[in-house]
Amino acid sequence: MLTPDQFRSIALGMEGAIESAHMDHPDFRANGRIFATLHPGNESGMVKLTPEQQQEFMRDGSNSFVPASGAWGRQGCTTVKLATVDEDTLGQAITLAWQNTKNQNVTRKKKK
Repeated sequence: MLTPDQFRSIALGMEGAIESAHMDHPDFRANGRIFATLHPGNESGMVKLTPEQQQEFMRDGSNSFVPASGAWGRQGCTTVKLATVDEDTLGQAITLAWQNTKNQNVTRKKKK
């Protein structure tokens, strides 16, 4: 079981990450883009994965990862249950989410 402070520590450990707030709950951003959030109630968070990455985490057999509701979930936003996820697995997911955000910014700059 991980605490919200452990989630926060992992997220803020990413290079250039800052904590902000969105819709009355903490979010974590790199280059101005959200890559993870802590949900109200502090029982879960969200990591912004690709749909393929989301499927990999869900396939690994734990029930710690589930798609977020609606279109967000179909696009890869993934709810993480803090009561069942371990620190290494969460670290992998947050690192991928951070990399996705960083790569998204590079792609946008190239299109301009």
